[in-house]
Amino acid sequence: MAKTVPPIEIHARGHWPLGMPPARFLRDYWQKRPLLVRNAFPDFQSPITPEDLAGLACEEAALSRVVVHDRKRDKWQLRTGPFEEAMFPAMGDRDWTLLVQDVDKWDMDVRGLLRHFRFLPAWRVDDIMVSFAAPGGSVGAHVDQYDVFLVQAHGHRRWQIDSRPGAPTDFRPDVELKLLQRFDADHDWVLAPGDMLYLPPNVPHHGVAEDPCLTISVGMRAPSRAELMVDLAEELAAAVPEEARYGDPDLAPPSDPWEIDEAAFGRVRQALSRLTELDETELRRWFGRFISQYRSAGEITAPARPPRPGAVAASLEAGGLLLRHPHSRMAWAREGRKARLHASGLSFAMGVADARRLAAADQLRADDVAALGAAGREALERLVAAGHYQPTKPRCHR
Repeated sequence: MAKTVPPIEIHARGHWPLGMPPARFLRDYWQKRPLLVRNAFPDFQSPITPEDLAGLACEEAALSRVVVHDRKRDKWQLRTGPFEEAMFPAMGDRDWTLLVQDVDKWDMDVRGLLRHFRFLPAWRVDDIMVSFAAPGGSVGAHVDQYDVFLVQAHGHRRWQIDSRPGAPTDFRPDVELKLLQRFDADHDWVLAPGDMLYLPPNVPHHGVAEDPCLTISVGMRAPSRAELMVDLAEELAAAVPEEARYGDPDLAPPSDPWEIDEAAFGRVRQALSRLTELDETELRRWFGRFISQYRSAGEITAPARPPRPGAVAASLEAGGLLLRHPHSRMAWAREGRKARLHASGLSFAMGVADARRLAAADQLRADDVAALGAAGREALERLVAAGHYQPTKPRCHR
């Protein structure tokens, strides 16, 4: 009996933005098959305006780009921000796109969209990119190396994809953008506000604005195996003392001075044995530190004068909050009956309940802190001192 192929286009129903229970989506589509969900977010209102996005692109710390397409000559131009405000009115009314990365770190309304994607591990989410495109605006046919959810926020965008196995992915040699030399679509859709397109890695796709439009891209983080190997090797190497070197106290006269003999290769294997002797605890702690800082959007700097724990406690008791720094990324992992919290490369041992509470909280109130155990409170004090949390004063009521 032939296996039924899941549909590539569906209409959302009920309370599922995916149009189905998350478990079914993960089984049938995640990293396997594209999916267009019509009306995933009914009556969707964009959490950000084109004007706000342009203003953000002018900020020094924002990562922004503009892509311009010369249709007559099929030439592509890439400009990188920050941009001057006066640039945008002069851009014209066609064939350009503004893209801003990490908008979830700057805009809390945009960040709020992430609650709809909690069916995925939070540490797998990279950022929310928002793009504005004038009519005809595009970044060209390309592939991404990661999963992405494309939510149409305003206006309409035509998306074409090539979902066939083995679709060509060679790049054009004449542009600095990684655009495909050849693109043959087998699906063609126009997305309206509230529609969402999911694309697994390496699916060729091409989006073109039908009218002035905003598109929200929720991208996943997926380190390459090479990145994992390099980071682990660098961490292990940093712990090896300089005086620990290749040695051959058992050296015997060689039959040929230019030959690297079997004894030498054996000594090399011994010198590199630390790579194969890594135990499970070391591996888990390293990965937690690595993934919580992978593709970090910005630096978290400690305040010149860290707030005193007593002052923080008093502020919380008076109704203040501890707000997490938008660039602070947290995850936790079990260690036996305990847990370890990872925060942008830092690592803290504590109970499971404390790790869960701190990893999930963008803000902490007095009762949240009171519920922490001793290890959790100690970790929180260190995180506040390191700049991961900012105390806010209680609001005055008149």
